[in-house]
Amino acid sequence: MNMTDRYAVFGNPIGHSKSPSIHAVFAAETNQALRYEAILAPIDAFEASFSEFAANHGLGANVTVPFKEQAFSLCDELSEQARLAGAVNTLSVLSDGKIRGDNTDGLGLVADLQRHFGCLKGKRVLLVGAGGAARGSVLPLLQANIAELTIVNRTQSKAEALVDIFNHYGQVRAQAIAHTGQNYDVIINSTSSSLSGEVPNLSAEVIRADTVCYDMMYGKEQTAFNLWAAEQGAKRTIDGLGMLVGQAAESFLIWRGVKPSMETVLNQLRAEL
Repeated sequence: MNMTDRYAVFGNPIGHSKSPSIHAVFAAETNQALRYEAILAPIDAFEASFSEFAANHGLGANVTVPFKEQAFSLCDELSEQARLAGAVNTLSVLSDGKIRGDNTDGLGLVADLQRHFGCLKGKRVLLVGAGGAARGSVLPLLQANIAELTIVNRTQSKAEALVDIFNHYGQVRAQAIAHTGQNYDVIINSTSSSLSGEVPNLSAEVIRADTVCYDMMYGKEQTAFNLWAAEQGAKRTIDGLGMLVGQAAESFLIWRGVKPSMETVLNQLRAEL
């Protein structure tokens, strides 16, 4: 194995990224010789930045905001998950120089839900939001054999557009965000509302005593959404730190053929928050 096996995460901004420390732990744990760095790509030059990296022993990269759609565009081949998500967070440089794109965000979400919750088969899931994070999560959720997925969004037409993309893959429907008609086993907030201390306009009636609520955002303190969910009597609230580690573990598996465990990294990151 060559010490020049290089991996990176591309974003703008990128200084806050936890990916280098996550992958360093993964590499040590699985005895993989590689280096992983954070690369600040200029807003208008992601493709050039990645091409330079690939030309200098770069074998794979994670892609974060705002480049996931641009990463999608430069791929020669795409996984089904990436194609349906319309965005790529994992790039692999193949032996023939072609670039393959995957999207592991939704797989990371499902892995974290299963870690907390066990099997998702037969669960009724409410997905709040219809942006990129939501779109990347739909297929992995449906493939986990949930009973049905309901999508709500401030602009309902966006939720309906996701239903149109995914309705061949399982039971998926759109609802008005303030609907009260059903309660759910799992409620996932894919919006970034918690970053500004706000909560989506959900009815408290969608939560019952055994509902688990999951916010894709995370922080040192409980997120705004999870605080609200706990006040409504949710059984458990979980933040998105495990999703971050889960998507990284899926990327590592794609690149190195070995899947690292999440626990060591998660405990370390939680302590550092």
